[in-house]
Amino acid sequence: MKVLMTGATGLIGSRLGYELVKHGHQVTVLARDSARARLQLPFPCEIFEWKDVTQPIPAGAFEGIEGILNRAGEPIADERWSEERKRRIHDSRVLATRALVDGVLQQGGKTRLQVFVNGSAIGIYGDRNDEILDESSRAGDDFLARVCLDWEDELTRLSVSPQIRVVRVRTGIVLAAHGGALAKLIPVFEGGLGGRLASGRQWMSWIHIDDIVGLFRFSLETPSVSGPINGVATHPVRNADFAAELAEALGTAALLPTPRLALKAVFGELADTLLGGARVANEKTITLGYNFRFHTLREALKDLLGARREGYREVVFEQWFPVRTEDVFAFFSDERNLEAITPPFLNFKVLGKSTPALGEGTLIDYRLRLRGVPVKWRTRIDSWQPGRCFVDSQLKGPYETWRHTHEFEPLGNGTLVRDRVRYRLPLGRLGSLAAGLMVARDVQSIFNFRRKKIGELLA
Repeated sequence: MKVLMTGATGLIGSRLGYELVKHGHQVTVLARDSARARLQLPFPCEIFEWKDVTQPIPAGAFEGIEGILNRAGEPIADERWSEERKRRIHDSRVLATRALVDGVLQQGGKTRLQVFVNGSAIGIYGDRNDEILDESSRAGDDFLARVCLDWEDELTRLSVSPQIRVVRVRTGIVLAAHGGALAKLIPVFEGGLGGRLASGRQWMSWIHIDDIVGLFRFSLETPSVSGPINGVATHPVRNADFAAELAEALGTAALLPTPRLALKAVFGELADTLLGGARVANEKTITLGYNFRFHTLREALKDLLGARREGYREVVFEQWFPVRTEDVFAFFSDERNLEAITPPFLNFKVLGKSTPALGEGTLIDYRLRLRGVPVKWRTRIDSWQPGRCFVDSQLKGPYETWRHTHEFEPLGNGTLVRDRVRYRLPLGRLGSLAAGLMVARDVQSIFNFRRKKIGELLA
């Protein structure tokens, strides 16, 4: 199926685009900045630049499209709500969806569109205390509920084309280790400052990142799915229980509740959303045939945070190149290229290696400067699978543990390079508290530079 996507560079969208391509779909992306999207997206796609949701979508973007996945929208909780911020939250969803529907209808009899899957949110139900909510429940009347209503209402015009199946996925709180709400909470709880919000009795209807990505693909591919479906796990929890489970998963304690007045002072109107809740059911989603991987919060957090509990930090970086896998692997097999893709501020230099060519057991010596401090580093290649993967780990250097897995996956007409880094700082939890955020930013900066430089060199 040829699929048009919005929101492809977001937390869900980037994973979803990869899954679509992996399962044989062809993807077209609408992006505000095509060059930035090309650098970020971990999958092959055609990109059309669409900077302003008030403007028509380039007509060529709809050519041959059989499915649409719409996940456009400004983040909800990144900053305090001003009237301007609320307008952007509303318009980024409603006007984007309106433009997509306009584009489809303008195709008239030429359209090949079979299915339109629209991202929505359980915010449509508002704050409902202990009421169990399903897709037939009435909408709420707060700001986010009105946004979701306007958002979904834009799809009603597609009823003039009965061959187009319309799905509205109402997404709950998405749990992911490397983005979204959970990633923001982790350092707070690790620092001993986490706890329930106000009374902690408000319901949190959550979903694991793997399940929401799977649900969007399921909605796209399954002809029997239509109308609204709730994208939430089977067992919602109260906020106090969520805080306790998160603390347990991280091996810490949830001791410090945040008073309502403090939340109101910091977040203003947004605090009402943080303090509200909805107890949302997923029976329809299950009846339609979607098989959830994670039903309970405990198993979801264990999957996402297992390494974190042991004091490890894990980061994953992905980048797709229109280059053959054997050529990409050959590039990474030359340790001299490592100098070229390392930021200048590290003053990085390869001093030598123990074997003529890289392979399992090879020792490599480097020197560099970390925050101005000279450091000598030695790594060993623990695993070497040509064309597929290799793993190097630190024997001597600034970390207590550093293990870097390089994966190379043929994808579309090119290669996805996936870097998985697991590291632990000296001094255990104390070291993490003292320098964890600084080191995480440095690692992010290093890989951002690598992302751009590798693209230039491989091109």
